[in-house]
Amino acid sequence: MTDAVSYRVVNSVAWLTIERPEARNALNAAVRTGLYAGVRRFNNDDTAKVLVLTGAGEKAFCAGGDLKEMAEAALTVPPPDFVPQFGRNIEVAKPTIAAVNGVAWAGGFLLVQCCDLCIAADTATFAISEVKVGRGAPWAAPLSWLIPPRIALQILLTGDPITAQRGYQIGLVNEVVPLADLRSRAQERAERIAANAPLSVLAAKRTAYLSRPDVFDEAERIWAPVYHSADAQEGPAAFRDKRPPVWTGR
Repeated sequence: MTDAVSYRVVNSVAWLTIERPEARNALNAAVRTGLYAGVRRFNNDDTAKVLVLTGAGEKAFCAGGDLKEMAEAALTVPPPDFVPQFGRNIEVAKPTIAAVNGVAWAGGFLLVQCCDLCIAADTATFAISEVKVGRGAPWAAPLSWLIPPRIALQILLTGDPITAQRGYQIGLVNEVVPLADLRSRAQERAERIAANAPLSVLAAKRTAYLSRPDVFDEAERIWAPVYHSADAQEGPAAFRDKRPPVWTGR
């Protein structure tokens, strides 16, 4: 674990919390390392039956990758293990819940998409904002398995955020609650799952994912030229310099 991520078990429910509210819980190296460590700890923790992933503070679940860090590193294609993607680069057999307390954009949206269930505060927003900063979202390839394809296209093409209520309407979110009730509701939902027969729970999760297509390799091929483009460096640099990006399409 790192100081950027905490792990705590309450009544068989493991709470994995991104502890970087001053940066909207952005995914810098310390957070990414801490998330991997926390997920591995959950996998090996026999006292924990369900994982709840959330962010510290009241404004952000996770705003995505740390663009300042990306700009300094001149990051092109993120390595396969850049951020934990449940079921892709790290297996998580037990159920997971995203408790979304605020902004869940870009890499934050990725984390929500990876979880089995999503409970959102009424103040939460969701966006795949990569098109606004010239970056890539190959991880979003299974999105149309979760929500209607035309809604997925709107989210991907515009980069505009949607509200928690809209997320509920399209099936991205299981439940919307007042922010003050988010933790207690997520705990309650997780405890109900944890009280069920463990082998049945594990089999139910595996069954639900049988129909999801394995499209990540093709998505990585599609997005590789975007990651290697000048625009992919321009977006994070513009964010760092607090100026509008100048796109060249190259």
